[in-house]
Amino acid sequence: MARTHPQVVDPRHPLVEKVRAICLAYPEATEVEAWGRPTFRAGRKIFVMVSASMDRPFTIVFKPEADERLAYLADDRFYSPPYWGPGGWLATAIDGPDADWTELAEIIDTSYRQVALVRQIRALDK
Repeated sequence: MARTHPQVVDPRHPLVEKVRAICLAYPEATEVEAWGRPTFRAGRKIFVMVSASMDRPFTIVFKPEADERLAYLADDRFYSPPYWGPGGWLATAIDGPDADWTELAEIIDTSYRQVALVRQIRALDK
């Protein structure tokens, strides 16, 4: 019997729509609901997930470059999320006064580049 997860965040919420618009602009990017959350993938690999946890629905989970991870963690806006953190992933809020959408777009770009195939990155850089 398939196990279903409760919806953590409304996929039509304006903040989710903003993340979606950024993510789906990438070559071969798709959206798949998983664990009750919108996930954005480069092919089959996740590069962004909305909602790090039930108590923090308006966050994104992303994969930073390895050499930038500690710098992010020195900033209180970023943290190591449950389940994903040990794999090098981080999370940050997409709501509130600290949400800088220019910075969030750059974070999403870096995360995409961490998991994308060479052909997807080539298409992006054309």
